[in-house]
Amino acid sequence: MDKITAAIAGNPNCGKTTMFNAITGARHHVGNWPGVTVEKKTGIVKREGRSVELVDLPGTYSLTAYTQEELVARNFLAEERPEVVIDVLNADALERNLYLAVQIMEMGVPLVLALNMMDEVRKHGKDINTARLAELTGCPAVETIGRTGEGTDELLKACVHHAEANQGEWRPLRISYGADLDPVLDEMEEIIESAGLLTDLVPARWTGIKYLEHDEDVVLKGRMANSEVSQRLEKMAAKVAEHTQKTLKAGPDAIIADYRYGFIAGIVKEVVNYPVLDEQRISMSDNIDRILTHKFLGPAIMLTVVYLIYKVTFTVGEIPMGWLEAFFGWLGNTVGGIMPEGLLKSLIVSGIIDGVGGVLGFVPLIMFMFLMISALEDSGYVARMAYMLDRVFRSFGLHGTSVLPFIVSGGIAGGCAVPGVMASRTLRSRREKLATLFVAPYMTCGAKVPVFLMLAAAFFPGEGAGVMLTITLTAWALALIVARILRWTVIKGESTPFVMELPPYRMPTLRGVLIHTWERTWEYARKAGTVILGISILLWRS
Repeated sequence: MDKITAAIAGNPNCGKTTMFNAITGARHHVGNWPGVTVEKKTGIVKREGRSVELVDLPGTYSLTAYTQEELVARNFLAEERPEVVIDVLNADALERNLYLAVQIMEMGVPLVLALNMMDEVRKHGKDINTARLAELTGCPAVETIGRTGEGTDELLKACVHHAEANQGEWRPLRISYGADLDPVLDEMEEIIESAGLLTDLVPARWTGIKYLEHDEDVVLKGRMANSEVSQRLEKMAAKVAEHTQKTLKAGPDAIIADYRYGFIAGIVKEVVNYPVLDEQRISMSDNIDRILTHKFLGPAIMLTVVYLIYKVTFTVGEIPMGWLEAFFGWLGNTVGGIMPEGLLKSLIVSGIIDGVGGVLGFVPLIMFMFLMISALEDSGYVARMAYMLDRVFRSFGLHGTSVLPFIVSGGIAGGCAVPGVMASRTLRSRREKLATLFVAPYMTCGAKVPVFLMLAAAFFPGEGAGVMLTITLTAWALALIVARILRWTVIKGESTPFVMELPPYRMPTLRGVLIHTWERTWEYARKAGTVILGISILLWRS
């Protein structure tokens, strides 16, 4: 086995992307998954004499296809069949994070558990018996701290050894789901096996579980593969669902989730030792949140943070921006002095150098802005912004999760409307999703920021930060007003409850922030060097 494909899975905010960056550094490629605007990162590293291709799957809480991220992650496992999966767990919240791991084990994919954020575990006085966890799950477990790179070498070694030991063989985990579901599930498994329904992709029992959960994606694929068998399975699932509703007042999907968490609780009880609880002790994150998410202080601090981003961007960024402007000025004069008069000289100097140079001169401003936004994201503060803004969003008929598409679209200037619009797919309510889709492009996306920065610097010298803050707040205000009008008229309906995990505060790592900044800045510079070059030439011709 010369090449090993290893998928990296994990919940949002578990440090998965930080782990991926720690392993691959700048040696990775960024694109989109086929057919969807969901970011795909791949990187290749060498370990134990093997070439390991790492694929960073979208962050998900489960493999149930409610969101596009979950569907992408699940389809990759089923269709690409990686030799091994690394599940990055927030070890400080092991019980919640193991839910995804159990679902991957039920598929049968060879799995390695990365117990990440072990520094948080130790700080809180907990102790995790890693060897016992590996024994109970049948999966190698490695303690890691992604932000410092601790444990990454051991993780890759375990990944290579586990992949070689399994040689592509899948060994699905079998969990009992009780007397009501097990007999039906066993019968479904036999039917699926004999018909060969999707068995080239996933284990028969796993497909049966998805029919009981009424997973629309699996049911649709089943109908396309063998409609007769699929109808039989659907009737069995409907019958048992009717039975459990009458006897247990719960659907099969809820019962399955309960038994999974029961299985996980048994594991956690065996492997995690908790410290003696001190009622006077409150975690650092809770203490910080008392101030940063305070009803009155929180919004004021948030506005101050956004203002400081712009202030630092203009104050510090103008220095290297002057250097770049001087460089392109010198380059234009030098080239103009060497070349003879004519159209070619005019094209190169006025069309290319002046056009592209005029825009690339603002790269330092963009870079400093992305640097600070990346630090905020990695620290966990952006999640608090979403939490605080939910109070406002609800009054405008939107869901708290709508904040994330707004932020990605440019709520903190510099985002992009396309992934921002795509991020709205995580909203469960169709009405709130439509309202968010319509107004997210109002934000100050990365395409607009250079124009705003140039206009602010040209017409309001020394007031750039205030102007940018005003533009950002105006965009938010207009988006919310339009959303409220839409929700009063063509998209009527009640807002759904807001539930979101607030990750613990972490000190951003210089490596992680620089990688994120480089990716975003390079994307802007690449577009400036292609699209803007063409536009500059067209304007020169006119």
